Amino acid sequence: MGEKDTITKNYMQDKTIFADAFNFLLYDGEQVIKPDQLKPVDTASLVLPYGDDGKVISLQKFRDVLKVATLMEDDNYTYLVLGIENQSEIHFAMPVKNMLYDAIQYSKQVEEAAKAHKKNKDSPESAGEFLSGFYRTDKLLPVITLTVYFEPDEWDAPKDLHSMLKAEPDVMKFIDNYHLHLIAPAEIKKSDFSKFHSELSLVLKYIKYSKDKKTFMENVGDDEEFQNVSKETADVINAVTGYDVELKTNERGNVNMCEAIKGIREDAWLQGRKEANEENARILAEKLAEKDEKLAEKDEKLAEKDRIIAEMMIQNDKPAEEIEKITGFNVNSLKEIAQSLGKTLVL
Repeated sequence: MGEKDTITKNYMQDKTIFADAFNFLLYDGEQVIKPDQLKPVDTASLVLPYGDDGKVISLQKFRDVLKVATLMEDDNYTYLVLGIENQSEIHFAMPVKNMLYDAIQYSKQVEEAAKAHKKNKDSPESAGEFLSGFYRTDKLLPVITLTVYFEPDEWDAPKDLHSMLKAEPDVMKFIDNYHLHLIAPAEIKKSDFSKFHSELSLVLKYIKYSKDKKTFMENVGDDEEFQNVSKETADVINAVTGYDVELKTNERGNVNMCEAIKGIREDAWLQGRKEANEENARILAEKLAEKDEKLAEKDEKLAEKDRIIAEMMIQNDKPAEEIEKITGFNVNSLKEIAQSLGKTLVL
């Protein structure tokens, strides 16, 4: 695992950040999931599918972050299994990857239910309960996996299982779809950053505008929220954007990112000045080209006018010397004009 992946994984394990991400996804920013309602879960999930030769093989997948949320709804507890997958690169099979994680988690819950019934010496009421170990009254906890993309580019990979398949519509309707739940900075509207209630909003905002330093300064440079951020947030920003701004902590251990990005502001100014010069040069070139075109058109009209005069004078048997003085055509040109008229030039 690279440094960027390690830093983002550790960051998303923070309960406040984790809860904020899922509140944005599930509740449009409303603070329904509280950090103290989250408990960590072992991210190693083990299932035993059968291989081609009928032998049992082990399959182990490690999720980035996995937690159980305990919510109160109508005086009843509701439990959710929530997982986060951090991506610093596009993954074109992400729907299948997350679907597998979720399926493994459900399989694990079924296995745990069977173990609990066996431990408690519960008596199955049917052959189906006996064979599966999962009883009629058992219920699984909902599993939701969220992918957080720590890059400024659009997520141009598949966002559901169906978009990865090739089949006729009559077949597709029998294939259950699996949708990718995604937070990608490029897809977050500027007005929606206020729906976050942790420094995750600063990380995502910083990433969203990091591709272009001029745009970055217009949207981030003077944001007062960046004056006092945690070192953890600053470390993530540095790691995922590659700006590598200097981090100086204050007495509280926080970082003033506005001070740290002065160099970016200078680069943005230089970029803006360069773009302005390039734009001015482009406009000037267009004006000169337009002027040259008008002059050429004018010269063409004048040349046509002089030719008409030359033709009239040749028709009236005027001498070449006189025609040359008035029109500017030399003798050879006048001979060609006279020939086209079926006349002989008077020399």
